[in-house]
Amino acid sequence: MSEALETVMKQHVDTAFDTTIEELCDLVRIPSVSWPAFDPAHVQASAEKVAELMRSTGVFDFVDIRRAPVDGQENEADPELGHPAVIARRAPKNGAPTVLLYAHHDVQPPGKDEEWDTPPFEPTQRGDRLFARGAADDKAGVMAHVSAIRALAATEGDDFDLGIAVFIEGEEEWASQSFGNFLRENRDELAADAIIVADSGNWDIDTPALTVALRGAVAFNVKIDTMAHATHSGMFGGAIPDAMLAAVKLLGTLWNEDGSVAVEGLTSADLSTPEYDEARLRAESGLLDGVSPIGRGEILSRMWAQPAITVTGIDAPDIANASNTLIPSVTVRISARVAPGQDPQEFYDALTGHLTANAPFGAKLSFEDPGLGQSFSVDTTGPAVAHIRAAMEAGFGRAPIDMGIGGSIPFIADLVEEFPEAEILVTGVEDPDSRPHSPNESLHLESYRKVLVTEAIFLARMNKGL
Repeated sequence: MSEALETVMKQHVDTAFDTTIEELCDLVRIPSVSWPAFDPAHVQASAEKVAELMRSTGVFDFVDIRRAPVDGQENEADPELGHPAVIARRAPKNGAPTVLLYAHHDVQPPGKDEEWDTPPFEPTQRGDRLFARGAADDKAGVMAHVSAIRALAATEGDDFDLGIAVFIEGEEEWASQSFGNFLRENRDELAADAIIVADSGNWDIDTPALTVALRGAVAFNVKIDTMAHATHSGMFGGAIPDAMLAAVKLLGTLWNEDGSVAVEGLTSADLSTPEYDEARLRAESGLLDGVSPIGRGEILSRMWAQPAITVTGIDAPDIANASNTLIPSVTVRISARVAPGQDPQEFYDALTGHLTANAPFGAKLSFEDPGLGQSFSVDTTGPAVAHIRAAMEAGFGRAPIDMGIGGSIPFIADLVEEFPEAEILVTGVEDPDSRPHSPNESLHLESYRKVLVTEAIFLARMNKGL
């Protein structure tokens, strides 16, 4: 690809950048939280806005809003449907490949307003960042696709050869519950040679990254029972194990003294990692002074290549309602991460087996609501990977690094299953200070400009043929 064409692509992105940000702000103002406790009308409104944006590019054969049954209900007479997704396609010409562009238009709940410095759904620029829920995760990903398509059409003309498919999901933040069915029902329209999953991040605001490894996920509730009913803690305390005592002792068996996971049967992956010291860990995570990191080995290996187990919730009486009572039952939410290469069912079996074997005082355990997500490792030898790396270097002015992510994108396993020959490229707009899912989520605007240039150049390179 000529430097002249790259320069033209950059110029188009720059010229349109203010408009792109204005449209991103309009999209962010729609509070499209996909969780059940929130109004689904907002997710529908967000889908309609995304469809309008896709139509504005003028390149697609069709743009639709579609829904699919929640996975596992495809044979029911009246299945529950997932949230609306936007799908679009432009057929390839003259033997050119097709690229599928994925992002999601739903967002996490905002949390407590008082924890935000600015209103969560009123995008606010402060310095070089745009603050709002969804400003980074993942409405910026949606607008990256829109911007790149517009740049390609402006520089190549709307009769370019590249095929483009679009899938903008509406429930990624609520476990992508209809994702598999949506792929199957719309397979022909979504089939592609390369897939960009724009839901990850970069190494920092100046350095692009291709995500080549993702941990899998295992989450479930464990209910711990020790008594048939509550009883007075003064009368029976010291003789009867209450459920909280059993829970505390049981959970303590999950970790070694250094905080590394102590469950047999959980594996680690062999990944090379860039340099990353404790000072950067503290700066990016908010780890308090005097609190030590946990785990063993290189820091990034702990976050990318090793298993992790976290307790994310406990159902028990709160302090305001705490009486002098021995608690008969406690339910704990376990959220765990699976190293690349290990099957999440094997992980789940090992973890629940460990809990069962280590239940103190004969406490009765029951497991509820298991959710399993596959890990992912990228084959980096394909031509689309070479194109995205070259585009990243052109867009950012420096070579990208290969990066792992401690979090999970479980639906990638569905993409691999449905499109086994496609190259899957996990990219993103976030940086270490974007704080997705947290209060004061933000997008670094100059880094975002480079992301837009990168994707535009990638599409232009793919348009020239694999």
